[in-house]
Amino acid sequence: MTSLAAFFNINENESLKGITHKNNIIKRNIIAYMAVNGECTLSELTRELHISVPTITKLVQELVDDHIVIDLGKVETPGGRRPNVFGLANSAIYFIGINVGRDHMAYVVTDLQNNVISERTDNSFELVDRPQCLERICQNIEHFVAECGVDRGKILGVGVSMVGRVNPETGRSYKYFTSSEESLTDIISSRIGIRVMLENDTRARCYAEYTTGKSKNESNVIYLNMGRGVAIGIVIDGKLYYGKNGFAGEFGHIPFFDNEIICACGKKGCLETEVSGIAIEDKIVQLIKSGVNTRLREMYDRGESIHINDIIAAARNDDNLAIELIEEAGEKVGKAVAFLINTFNPETVIVGGNLAQAGEYLMLPLKSSTNKYSLNLVYKDTKFRVSKMGDYADAWGVAMLIRNKIIGL
Repeated sequence: MTSLAAFFNINENESLKGITHKNNIIKRNIIAYMAVNGECTLSELTRELHISVPTITKLVQELVDDHIVIDLGKVETPGGRRPNVFGLANSAIYFIGINVGRDHMAYVVTDLQNNVISERTDNSFELVDRPQCLERICQNIEHFVAECGVDRGKILGVGVSMVGRVNPETGRSYKYFTSSEESLTDIISSRIGIRVMLENDTRARCYAEYTTGKSKNESNVIYLNMGRGVAIGIVIDGKLYYGKNGFAGEFGHIPFFDNEIICACGKKGCLETEVSGIAIEDKIVQLIKSGVNTRLREMYDRGESIHINDIIAAARNDDNLAIELIEEAGEKVGKAVAFLINTFNPETVIVGGNLAQAGEYLMLPLKSSTNKYSLNLVYKDTKFRVSKMGDYADAWGVAMLIRNKIIGL
């Protein structure tokens, strides 16, 4: 084996055939099985992968020699010979996840078992659709790869999540940096010399939420991302749903209201125009201008921008205006969520993003409205929960997705 990267980038559809190629595919299947199921014996691998004992024994030993798999010794059994147990050597392979947000970049390094090895946030970053911003993104990623503390040769993939419409297959964003003939994945990959995958931020966070928080009965989940925009991630039968071009989940652009407010997409009346963080920010500024009392008036008078996080903090400090605006958003989005659960009949709706930090101020009116406008038969079987994942969920989720793609899950 020339390198781990070369080994994992072998494609099953490539023209290269023969026993070496076949064995490499089996090795990837062994690693994928251990990544999902944990430690196992040779007999378990033989049974699950339908490969002969001599072949499994030979290939597992080669993986041990390559320091990808470790021999954990004998396991206790009721009688007979005690078999050896094998597991993944997590320090052999790493993945990087990076979230390119509107006002920050977040970075994580994960191992084969999805454990976070290190994490970092850059709050000085601002996403704008300019070549200089793309250059900074590339420089930031290069710097993190160099300084993350992991041997570069052991990093098999970098996942990058971004806001807006993203097609993972083409590796392009259809909101930012659209003028380049090269895809974003090609641009970043050529700069850092590592395989890159591009993903939508809501879908990445949805996958992180689903993977870490699911119960045995959950295979259909809606993740509602209520940040400065509004979007959903969809899990159907345990897999992320992308749609034809990777654009599924643009929930915030449903023409839900008969208003004259122009959305960022250029159309009027979108759900985002009433319930997004940006919409709530605009509303509170207009109400302050009209003389409505709020503790955020001092910020406005100082000429400071009022962010949705400031509004949530004010609500937690019993600011009536902030509470009213968040509750109003919860009620309106709850009616839209009723449409979702009537359509998809999910086991769980997970609410995340900045607005989820408002807790019951958001969730109580959201669930009440959903209950009012949905079919009772559907609503009563749907669980709701608030995201418990932090600022690194997007980066962690896309690190999981690039890992799965590379090892063949």
